[in-house]
Amino acid sequence: FQTDVLTELKKWKLSLIEHHKLQMKQEKDKHAAHVRQLSSEMENLKELLHTYEISIGRKDEVITNLSQALERQKERVELMRKFTLWRIQHVKAKQEAYANRIADRQFRTALMKKVWAAWRSLSEEKWKEKVAKACRLRAEDVCVQLTNDYEAKIAELTATLEQTKAEILRLQSEREQYEDTMKKAFMRGVCALNLEAMTMFQGK
Repeated sequence: FQTDVLTELKKWKLSLIEHHKLQMKQEKDKHAAHVRQLSSEMENLKELLHTYEISIGRKDEVITNLSQALERQKERVELMRKFTLWRIQHVKAKQEAYANRIADRQFRTALMKKVWAAWRSLSEEKWKEKVAKACRLRAEDVCVQLTNDYEAKIAELTATLEQTKAEILRLQSEREQYEDTMKKAFMRGVCALNLEAMTMFQGK
């Protein structure tokens, strides 16, 4: 009876040991599966983080490129504005110099007329009327010619000034259109990047 009891106890002991080993193995398998699952999730999170970093880098690069393009365009418009102002000032300086020359010429003409009148008054009586008539006709011709030349030159300078003003208005309009286009392109780029990021979020 003792032998049977001991044998039965040994069997129970062996069965308990086997059962414990089986449970340990199951727990180890569960633990390994859980660790693998966590590792897989961590790898997925790492990939997602890498994707986010790439997306942010691209967005920063796009923003930098657009900022540089806007700066270049601003510099170009500023140079055009300065050049146009310089051209206007140059035309005004030419007009002023031309007006001064005209005034000097008129002054010299008037002075010559006075001198001629003084000389004519000292001439002989019979030549007085003849010379006066010839001088008057010559002076009138000169005045008419000068007037025509000056009016033509003034008209030419006025047309040049109007063309310059029209060019300034056109450049300002092009600048505004370009700025609107750059703003729209910038907003489209930002929206496209946001949609791409949202698509990746939804996919993950």
